[in-house]
Amino acid sequence: MTASSPEEAEFISGALLEKNLVACANIFPAHKAVFRWNGALQTAQETAVFFKTRAELFPALEAEIRRIHSYECPCIVALPIETGHAPFLEWVAAETQKADVVL
Repeated sequence: MTASSPEEAEFISGALLEKNLVACANIFPAHKAVFRWNGALQTAQETAVFFKTRAELFPALEAEIRRIHSYECPCIVALPIETGHAPFLEWVAAETQKADVVL
């Protein structure tokens, strides 16, 4: 996900952690984004965030981000995890077991 500022990234990360929708959020330093929006070339400072969660929680995670994000069309994408360090993946699963959603 990208956010308009480090503060927004931290706010959204906290909301997702409170609902157990993610086990962890990695907030990266602000960077410059260049994109086309509504037919015009735009530039903006953004902050990128990686969230660690389970694939089945993506619909709830997406809905919560869309509910509180400042962007009209936020960048919310999922990258598949094909394999990984088993203890880490088990930790992510354990931290998100009590997600505040109905699956």
